[in-house]
Amino acid sequence: MKEVSRKSQISSPIPIDKKVLLEQDTILISITDKKGVIEYCNEDFVASSGYEERELVGARHNIIRHPEMPRIIFKMMWERLEQGKNMIAVVKNLAKSGKYYWVVTDFTVKKDEKEQVLSYKAIRRLAPQKAIDEVISLYKKLKDIEDVKGMEASRKFLNGFLDTKELEYDSYIEGLVSSGMNMSKSKKDKKVGAFFNWFFFAEERPF
Repeated sequence: MKEVSRKSQISSPIPIDKKVLLEQDTILISITDKKGVIEYCNEDFVASSGYEERELVGARHNIIRHPEMPRIIFKMMWERLEQGKNMIAVVKNLAKSGKYYWVVTDFTVKKDEKEQVLSYKAIRRLAPQKAIDEVISLYKKLKDIEDVKGMEASRKFLNGFLDTKELEYDSYIEGLVSSGMNMSKSKKDKKVGAFFNWFFFAEERPF
């Protein structure tokens, strides 16, 4: 308990307008408990965040949340995960250095024999620039609305935005990512999730 408390006291970095330089085939994996506390993270996740592994394990996953991200995206994400459902999202993360990096995230929910949620596995890949360019404007509007009117007003705006496109958030993100993909990508990557099976040109699930 003392360990978790100590980790929660890690101060938030001051964001700077510089990008974390990562290889295109970087795969970031993390596992959290149902409260969002990190239980495991792979080497790519550690390297991209700039934190040491011992700083991450036992810390809440929002340790890498960028302040420019609208809270409604995470609110929707947790609502879906708590129902045992997946959510595909484009997210801007904050490294310990203050630099940023954009990822596409896909989840797997682990349950017990009674269908109770035990943990969440998130697999992330660098987001295509075209998808980033598209969501930046939307996310800024959502964040501005939240700052003035609150999260529910932000949710209503997002719902209205999606309604005009006749899409759910996941379908909207899938469309952005697919249109921004490098179609010459090798088929060697195999990751979790129906969308990620396609995103990575995978034929099977290794997890």
